Amino acid sequence: MDRPVAWSLPGLFTVAFLGITAGVQMSDMGLQAISLSAIQQSFGVGDATLGALQGLAGVLVGSALAVPLARFADRFSRKRVLLCLILASTAMMVLSALAPNFPLFFIGRSAAGITEFAMVPLVYSMIPDLAPERHRVAANLSFAALMAAGASGGFYFSGAILATAADLFPWAMEPWRKGFLLLSMAGVPLLLLGVLTADPPRRSGPADHAAPASLRLFLRQRWQAIGLFVGVAGCLMIAVQALNHLIALALERRFDALPADIGQAMGVIVLMTTVGCLPVAGLLDRMLGRRFGRAVRPLIMGACALAAAPVILLLTSTRTLDHAFVVVAVFLFVTCTANALVPTMLQDLAPATLRARCFAVWSFVVSVFSAAGPLLAGTLSDWIFDRHMLNAITATALPALAVSAFCAMRSFARTRKEQTMLAGQPA
Repeated sequence: MDRPVAWSLPGLFTVAFLGITAGVQMSDMGLQAISLSAIQQSFGVGDATLGALQGLAGVLVGSALAVPLARFADRFSRKRVLLCLILASTAMMVLSALAPNFPLFFIGRSAAGITEFAMVPLVYSMIPDLAPERHRVAANLSFAALMAAGASGGFYFSGAILATAADLFPWAMEPWRKGFLLLSMAGVPLLLLGVLTADPPRRSGPADHAAPASLRLFLRQRWQAIGLFVGVAGCLMIAVQALNHLIALALERRFDALPADIGQAMGVIVLMTTVGCLPVAGLLDRMLGRRFGRAVRPLIMGACALAAAPVILLLTSTRTLDHAFVVVAVFLFVTCTANALVPTMLQDLAPATLRARCFAVWSFVVSVFSAAGPLLAGTLSDWIFDRHMLNAITATALPALAVSAFCAMRSFARTRKEQTMLAGQPA
């Protein structure tokens, strides 16, 4: 089936609903991060256990187990899977709030992470079947903006959530538990509104031409294109996450700054760059896409990776904290502009019948690359740079950006060649 040529009212509503739902689901991670001290006191666990909660429960477990869940999204009604995920996420928030011990709390948070990671592949598999082709990038970016707003809202409004929950639930209970209960209540209207969403048929696209029905066979047949995609996006994540996770510590050591001041500035920078880059990415894709077609996406990513390299070099020569914040903001804006096109690139690559599973696999792969960035930078800081973290971040990011740019240019050339061959085929 061909993809829609114009927006429909159910399609617009469904895309907006998907973004709001994903944002609400992501907001619990911000509330959890702010409440870590209270959670530690409630269960009497150590810092290592909290580290496992933040890393293993929230990311690796969810991204790994999202792959089999995505199989259901590729085979059955995606609307029904969506409603099941909302229900499961709500139930896991309630379990997290009422858990009498840490193992049950850990299970609840792990399961919540699974539903959050399963939601993203489901959404990106539905958007190409809801949005007209010329508006698909805009739909992807709008979803990303709503999801980013929800995730940052969990941090920004955590105080208000805890205060409102304390007033709403008068019984004796730790404030962080009441906060999770309040967030879980959002599942009721989401379920009711979810019934009104569209359940679009899977429509064919360029990636579906002679597409295999098996994920393993698809990976085997398209390994070169997939490998280049992983090189582009994965290496870019190494550079980005090396800075994201360690920049606060690096700036604290370099400028003897207060963590609270760094955190406040970085919160604004992350939100502004994450959301502000989206219209820029959409405009570049639309303007250059008229000439280069789908090949414009790896071209933009490669150009952004090259542009980010001299910016990260400036980080080691900054003289003031404000100067460092400017450099970090420019670096994040450029790399976020590149990352904004990753979902659309994967949609271009994956056939409709395998799309959700491809996104689920990518969620796991990107988690591994993301973890590698701070791990490499931390190791270099200890072993080579004598705890000069800014130098370690730069040394980690530069090679990763170079590999990302190289893979992007190869991917651009490969996609242009495929477009030329398709254009020469008879209709």
